[in-house]
Amino acid sequence: MRKKGWIGLLSLLLLVALCAPAGALAADENGAKSTKEAAPAVELAPNATSAVLLDADTGTVLYEKNMNEKKAPASITKIMTMVLIMEALDQGKIQMNEKVRTSEYAASMGGSQIFLEPGEELTVEEMLKGIAMASGNDASVAMAEKIGGTEEAFVAMMNAKAKELGMNNTHFVNVNGLPADNHYTTAYDIAVMSRELLKHEEITKYTGQYQDYLRKDTANPFWLVNTNKLVRFYAGADGLKTGYTSEAKFCLSATAKRDNFRIVAVVMGEPNTKTRNAEVTKLFDYAFSQYTNHPIFKTGDPIGTLQVAKGKQTEVSLTANHQYSVLLKKGEAGADIRHELQLEPGLKAPIKMGQPIGKLVVFKGDVKIAEFPIESPLDVQKAGLWTLLKRTAGQMFTID
Repeated sequence: MRKKGWIGLLSLLLLVALCAPAGALAADENGAKSTKEAAPAVELAPNATSAVLLDADTGTVLYEKNMNEKKAPASITKIMTMVLIMEALDQGKIQMNEKVRTSEYAASMGGSQIFLEPGEELTVEEMLKGIAMASGNDASVAMAEKIGGTEEAFVAMMNAKAKELGMNNTHFVNVNGLPADNHYTTAYDIAVMSRELLKHEEITKYTGQYQDYLRKDTANPFWLVNTNKLVRFYAGADGLKTGYTSEAKFCLSATAKRDNFRIVAVVMGEPNTKTRNAEVTKLFDYAFSQYTNHPIFKTGDPIGTLQVAKGKQTEVSLTANHQYSVLLKKGEAGADIRHELQLEPGLKAPIKMGQPIGKLVVFKGDVKIAEFPIESPLDVQKAGLWTLLKRTAGQMFTID
């Protein structure tokens, strides 16, 4: 009887495993969870030491190989550098046309550079071009010093942002990825920070440009050529960042978009640029041939209104700050997909910009298939006593 009971239990567990959906949540070694589709039948990146392919909107992993293995990231580090630059721009801490002075330390960086001279000034936009296209180590340090005061302070900001994003297998030591002890990340964590950078949609204006000039109208022009050749040769590719050191080998975090469907592919430890580009191309081709997406909201679409108690503003209009969509297999019907905006009840001022205020939940029929966090788009200050008294009096004497 006991033997029959064990056989019955094992049979039940096997049945549950076989019936589990392809998009079930898969936990990594640190407990972080990512939605994961069924693995493709063929090896897509045989020469990479680690790789991952995911849908940029939902974060669903479409393919992975050792995606949580810690590796030296080389210049892919600069994706996080650009994340913090774009955040500083959004927050008004810096402006695109603002001048950035080059310190002697920034100018001393070796490796990939735009050959900044000590004391030279370029605009934030020019520095950003130098980082995004030419992988400028000197421009990265100059911007770190502009935003953080010192490179060390900026690196602390990078690690704090990594922790905020759930990048549990990442630690930064510098802003440009030059070889350093204890500087590591993973293919999956790179994909996470790549998704975060892509929320700033204007970044692809720089990462997707193949060539441009710095100091164009001076006696010392500098021709920029994008280190990511896929932006020229693969339809829809518009970023993001290459990397190489003798330790890391050839790495790339690449993104491409067709119609409304954007994907991110990361490969690490490739033997050469030709193989690296060929395997990322294979990853892109697989994603675009097998999947599509169903848009819920496009960037800038109105998504609802937040009611705020005791605030200077009683209502805040909510708009999509990036595209919200769900991943579908090619040919899969999307007619029964619906969504709900679920805001935290009884929110009171003060509310900080970026504060979580609810979520957008997406259903296929009655089954929840995705949810997206919603954050406050602005600060809502608490109203003063006089304002609250006038508001209360107005409500008391309002006649229908």
